[in-house]
Amino acid sequence: MGARRRTAVLISGRGSNMSALIAAAADPAFPAEVALVLSNRAAAAGLDVARAAGIATATVSYKAGLAGAESEMAAALDAHGIDLVCLAGFMRLLSAGFVARWRDRMINIHPSLLPLFPGLDTHERALAAGVKVHGCTVHFVRHEMDSGPIIGQAAVPVLAGDTAETLGARVLAAEHALYPRALALVASGRVRVVDERCVGDAAGETGMLVSL
Repeated sequence: MGARRRTAVLISGRGSNMSALIAAAADPAFPAEVALVLSNRAAAAGLDVARAAGIATATVSYKAGLAGAESEMAAALDAHGIDLVCLAGFMRLLSAGFVARWRDRMINIHPSLLPLFPGLDTHERALAAGVKVHGCTVHFVRHEMDSGPIIGQAAVPVLAGDTAETLGARVLAAEHALYPRALALVASGRVRVVDERCVGDAAGETGMLVSL
């Protein structure tokens, strides 16, 4: 097996998806290692989780504006030799230049079956729309919010009597299963972007749809 891809996880809060990635990367056979957890909030609970796991952490401040924060982020990512970036509840938009630098090396997880329900309040919107299936998506990041080539999706049923909270909990469990699998595909080189679509060498894996 080749060298594991050094990965940074960007968070703003508790980092539950970060925890799922750290747990997966604890296996030496996993093709990525979580080498840095970075947050825009010094009080983010996920930073303590990362430190407890022996992972380096960093924080950046947006008080001086987007350019200053992204300069700090770039310095931290470079200092830790980062190859891949995973957004895991990072509640800040990124500039076009920053996204371009990490093109096809930055992935995000979103709590809906994109292109449905980009943005916030996805579970409330899914219930209001009356969809019967909801879920989550891992995709390569582009500058347009919640857009980019789709690596994988996990679907969950919408049940009678669901609230945003009960549906959200079911989707979150699916996120924790999907994100490590998607990162493994990217880190191992088994998925790549061609004409803004994901293709790969593993039939049934790339562009995966997982029912959970």
